Formats: sequence, C-alpha cells, structure tokens
Amino acid sequence: MQISEHGYQVIKNFEGLRLAAYRDMAGIWTIGYGSTRYHDGKKVKPGDKLASETQADALFKSTLGQYENAVNEFVKTPISQNQFDALVSFAYNEGTSALKDSTLLARLNVKDYQGAAAHFLAWDKITDPKTGEKVVCDTLVQRRKEESQLFLSGSTAHLTA
Repeated sequence: MQISEHGYQVIKNFEGLRLAAYRDMAGIWTIGYGSTRYHDGKKVKPGDKLASETQADALFKSTLGQYENAVNEFVKTPISQNQFDALVSFAYNEGTSALKDSTLLARLNVKDYQGAAAHFLAWDKITDPKTGEKVVCDTLVQRRKEESQLFLSGSTAHLTA
C-alpha cells in the first residue's frame, strides 16, 4: 500500500512547515515537514535552509517511502487505507523501530483492531532534552488521539471475516 492524499495531508498538518532547521520538542534537528535527514541520508544541522515549499515537499515525499515500506513489512494482517495512513503517520513521528517493537503492532497483527487503536494513545511522551525524563506532550496527546480516530475510521468489517 501507499499513503493516500488524505494521509499525506494529515502528516503535513501535524508536522507543519519550516524552511529553516529547528530543534523539535525532543531536541532533534528537523526541517521542512519534520524531516531529520536529507535524500542522501545526511542529518539536518543548525543553519540548514530549504529554498521553498516545493523543496520541502520533495524532501517529505522522498522520506515517506521508508515509513510506508515499514508498515507494509511489519503489518501481517489486512488493513484499510485509513489504518495504513494512521500507521505511517505514527511511524513517521516515532520511527520504524518504535512501530516494529510496539504493542500497537502486536495487537494489530492478531487482528485486535480496537486494542491496536487504543495503543496509539500510549505514545504521548517525549524525552525532555534537558532532564532526560519522559514527559507527556500535549501535542503528542492530540496527534495520537487523531491517529487512533483515523485508524478506527477505517472499516475492518470486511477484513476480519
């Protein structure tokens, strides 16, 4: 599967657009629509700039493939387009390793769609870059709620028969 236009817009909305490199809430250097690396794999660093929204879109599109691939590889049960989009959004934000090792994925792969949806909500913390402690992040609370709702909006009736 590939992310839909709706899923693409959901992630862009969550990430927002910044043409100049910035540290995200967890202190990671980021640019464009939440990209932490460029096409060539180099990390974003202080002072980096993108020339335009078009350049940010191109970087975002090239970055998305690895997250789509991870969802396609890790999910062993049928899912709807909305569920795929929610999972790609989650992986884009948390990383492919987080998805692979998550209870969310474990629940999904035994066709516990409700249980999987509930586990989005557990991923609402960031590591404070100053203290190293895990703290609840209001932005992630909202993002996980919306991803869970998107996941549940995908009908699975035809998938579990």
